[in-house]
This record gives sequence, structure tokens and C-alpha cells, in this order.
Amino acid sequence: MRGKTKDRLAPPTGKDFWVFGYGSLMWDPGFPHVAVRPALLDGYHRHFCVYSHVYRGTPGCPGLVFGLDKGGSCRGLVYRVPAGEGEDVMDYLHEREMVTGVYSPEWLNVSTDEGPLVAAAFVVDTGHEQYTGRLAEAEIIELILQGSGGKGRCLDYLENTVRHLDAMGLSDASLSHLLARVRERLAG
Repeated sequence: MRGKTKDRLAPPTGKDFWVFGYGSLMWDPGFPHVAVRPALLDGYHRHFCVYSHVYRGTPGCPGLVFGLDKGGSCRGLVYRVPAGEGEDVMDYLHEREMVTGVYSPEWLNVSTDEGPLVAAAFVVDTGHEQYTGRLAEAEIIELILQGSGGKGRCLDYLENTVRHLDAMGLSDASLSHLLARVRERLAG
């Protein structure tokens, strides 16, 4: 069940399945699930690498959101979706995550304390116009401070991610450092 597609992922027929969250899906999954576990995804890292034109910015004043970018690893959550909700959940996730086509939906292997799983995830498309590549920290900070869209401010998105990772015991030192730098910039 591993592969790449820009099309909507199809849930496995008649089986529960897992969804990996590494950003807003951690605090606002928005879909029915029957279990949640911390998970580690190897081969990808959480990175502010997507210009947000809808949820955390606009085309004229973009913000930033996370993408799963190649290399490293990423701690997040996996949600077990019951088989009977599979089609509706995949429709919901496709509509939510694929609004501009900046991600590639994929089935990826993740590790949990209870063992390995395969989970649906949304990996950044590095060929998409909204992919930022590597930005300097100062530019990331400015985009976070200016970004505000249909789901609120980029700063709130960063704060929520750091808070939820910390609460789960999955702290991300680089994100905590970035949040501190953003707050310093706000303070003057």
C-alpha cells in the first residue's frame, strides 16, 4: 500500500487505516478516529517550506505552513480511522490538504511504540510554485509574522504546533528556537 499520487488516496477496502499528522492535524484533525498514537516518520522532516495562499496567508501576502520535506525524520501523531468512515475521511483530507495541489498524498511507513504502521501522509511537492525550498531564518520569521488567512495567523499555527508537540513529550528544539526568535522580533 505504498505509492505516490496527486489523486485522492483510496482507503484500504474494509479495513481501518492510519493518517499521519505533523502540523495542524495534530490539534485539529477534523475527522472521526478511534485511536491516536505518537509516531515517527523517517526520511522526511517537518519544515516551513510552503507559501500559504489560503489558510495562513493570501497570494498577495503569503504566510508559511509546514510540509514534509525529504531527509531527516518527523515526530507527529497517527490517527486510526475506522473502515466505515474511510471514504468520507479521504474525501475530507483531500479537500483540506489538496486545495492548491502543493502536496502529494502518499502511503508512508511510520514507527510507533506499538509497532510499525503504514499511514496516509501529505508530502510537499518540491516542483510546485508554493514550495519555498530553504529560506533564511529572517525571511521565515517575516513570513510567519505577516501571514494571516482563512484559518488564522501563521504565528498561531507555529504556537499551536510547538505547544502540542511539547504536551505530547515530542518537543522539537528547532521549532521552539524559531518561536523564541519570532517572539523576540515581535518584542522589538
